[in-house]
Amino acid sequence: MAATKTVSVVLPCYNEEGNARQIYEAVRDELKSKCPAYNYEILFIDNKSSDRTREIITEICKEDKNVKAIFNVKNFGQFNSPYHAMLQTTGDCTITMCSDFQDPVELLPKFIAAWEEGYKIVIGRKTRSKESPFVYWLRGRYYKLIRKMSTTEQIEQFTGFGLYDKSFINTLRDLHDPTPFIRGIVAELGPERKEIEYEQPKRRAGKTHNNWYTLYDAAMLSFTSYTKAGLRIATVFGFLTAFISFIIGLGYLIGKLLFWDKFTAGYAPTMIAFFFMGGVQLAFLGFMGEYVMAINTRVMNRPLVIEEKRINFDEK
Repeated sequence: MAATKTVSVVLPCYNEEGNARQIYEAVRDELKSKCPAYNYEILFIDNKSSDRTREIITEICKEDKNVKAIFNVKNFGQFNSPYHAMLQTTGDCTITMCSDFQDPVELLPKFIAAWEEGYKIVIGRKTRSKESPFVYWLRGRYYKLIRKMSTTEQIEQFTGFGLYDKSFINTLRDLHDPTPFIRGIVAELGPERKEIEYEQPKRRAGKTHNNWYTLYDAAMLSFTSYTKAGLRIATVFGFLTAFISFIIGLGYLIGKLLFWDKFTAGYAPTMIAFFFMGGVQLAFLGFMGEYVMAINTRVMNRPLVIEEKRINFDEK
């Protein structure tokens, strides 16, 4: 008789006191009712919540020994924390999803069914969303831009919500990437995958913790990790600008020599050119700085997170 398989579910949290118990019960009930042949492991990882999230998770861990928890000493961001939790799971497959119900719990059985068909990776891809129409549209334009600029074909409207076979989790463990971007890693290193489309609902409770800074941070992480376009554009634009400036300068010199008394342009063109080139240089220095910061982070090779406490883990 074949051994019972275990499904691990990772639930990252940050100030989710209004959702923590509800998402646990929803995941547990969905797995027990729709996938009763599997054991389950639910792993909360908390990014230093300032509300009652940790208290609620601790209570859940006391009630259900299939629930584990990792409490971080501080907030390590929206990428490092769930990625670290994925590496701590023990199941035959690992499912990552948000704790705010924006990733539908109803898709878990579909993920598992596709996994049993032989797919090592099964992901959820948004086709519609009940979030802000402008934000959804902006995300779509960003995904299309990155997809065109990247040497690796990126996955549009994919947030990381999906199922990953244990073999792929072992691949992630071997990467030792201090700035992981799971969306790009799946596209670059993942085996054949199945995509399941869904409509993203609104948060069940609380407010979103994403803002323009976190969105920019995510965009720059994917940009510096999977594209060379910023540096290439800077190089081409630099050569082009230098060539045009040389032609204009040569024309200006010829005009001065031939029409010395009549040729005058004042200081306006010089000042416009000065400020324009200054702005362009600052913009591309910013691009280069993003790449340098990404390199610096990887060279330092700091840990993904620092744990403060673990609950229901085998001490061995």
